[in-house]
Amino acid sequence: MKSSDTFCKKLFFLPVLVIISVLSVHAQDKSVLLKNAIEQKNYTFIAQTAQPSSGRQWQLTPEYQLEVKGDTINADLPYFGRAYTASVDPSKGGISFTSTNFEYVNTPGKKGGWSILIKPKENIDARQLILTVTTNGYANLQVISNNRQPISFSGYVKEGKQK
Repeated sequence: MKSSDTFCKKLFFLPVLVIISVLSVHAQDKSVLLKNAIEQKNYTFIAQTAQPSSGRQWQLTPEYQLEVKGDTINADLPYFGRAYTASVDPSKGGISFTSTNFEYVNTPGKKGGWSILIKPKENIDARQLILTVTTNGYANLQVISNNRQPISFSGYVKEGKQK
């Protein structure tokens, strides 16, 4: 009876091991795709929450993003917080810009992710963007402005479309 119990246990654990192996390979594939996208500057950060320096956290709809595509960065993010100078155009309350002249430094993270520093060189309000990405795609973005309090966003990074 004991040998049949052992056989049944082995038979039960075999599918579990196969499922774990498949999930592990899938996670590794996603990490490799994400690494390639970040190195090739072909990805999009999707903001899910915004956290101003002071105040409460805001849940966001999925249209807010930072797109990095080769030599161009497109930012379309909301802003909540204190501005030190008022904008001439009241409709320009968010963080919205396109930059083709920027510094881009990609540094490997301590636990396998990436820390990306983006410094637009045009005369725009966003002075520095710091994007921290984990190997599974979760990310935090901190925007440091010239005329506003810093703001942070949490969300995820997805690979850009292939050319």
